[in-house]
Amino acid sequence: MSKSSGKALNLREKLDGNELDLSLSNLEEVPVKELAALSKATSLDLSCNSLTSLSPDFCTLTHLVKLDLSKNQLQQLPQDFGHLVNLQHLDLLSNKLVMLPVSFADLKNLKWLDLKDNPLDPYLAKVAGDCLDGKQCQLCATKVLKHMATIQFEQERETQRCLEAEREQERRREAAQKQKEARERELRKRQKAKAKEKRRQEYVASKEAKETQKRKEEQGDSLKENTVPNSRRVPEQKHFRCSLLLKLLLFLIMCAICAVSVVAVCRVTELQHKPLCLTVSTLYEDTLSTVNNHEVVQKILQRISQL
Repeated sequence: MSKSSGKALNLREKLDGNELDLSLSNLEEVPVKELAALSKATSLDLSCNSLTSLSPDFCTLTHLVKLDLSKNQLQQLPQDFGHLVNLQHLDLLSNKLVMLPVSFADLKNLKWLDLKDNPLDPYLAKVAGDCLDGKQCQLCATKVLKHMATIQFEQERETQRCLEAEREQERRREAAQKQKEARERELRKRQKAKAKEKRRQEYVASKEAKETQKRKEEQGDSLKENTVPNSRRVPEQKHFRCSLLLKLLLFLIMCAICAVSVVAVCRVTELQHKPLCLTVSTLYEDTLSTVNNHEVVQKILQRISQL
């Protein structure tokens, strides 16, 4: 037979109706698994053992109505001890308990409680009072449940307050983040607008510069058009005057040749004493004298010699 089967058999042997007495059994831990199989055992006596703690799964024994844990070495109860909702009678005499779990307030059916001979928190000990008879133990159960309910309420309210504070802090963080993002968007928007305005000004300045350059080029072309013909007119006018003077000179030379021929004929031939030749000779001498003395003619001849 296995060890667990032997334990189960021993537990069943100790079961008397709905009462299971495991006191004075030198237990260092509670056989929760075997007890869970004995749902009929609603009254459990674990007093006078060497229990220092209860395992969390002890709180699954919800069928318990009466529980005696007196005269052990329990320093604390499981946090979920309040799950034993059917518990009506609880004896915790002579342990090492200082505080009770907050879930203790969920033991709504608890009618009897003994917490004597525990190093309880002073305020909890004051609330619990003495448990010298059944009436005092009933009053202890009522006061302790009320006290634990207050602690539970305060704890839940504090938890709620912390949650609200966290939510408020989260909302503030979100609001601050949104404001930061809004400022960053606004900054980017201003930067874009500034960059756009700068590009626009550069475009306008470039356009004006091009127009100015174009006007200068047009003015330069106009000046060239006005200057080049003037520079060309001087040689043209000079050439025209030279041509006119040359024609005049040729005409005069031809006239002079004719005159010289006539004069030569009149001087060399027998006709020199004729009235016509005398007249021609006289005109020739007067012309030479006039040419030599006339300044305008002198200048014309000088100009022609310079050309």
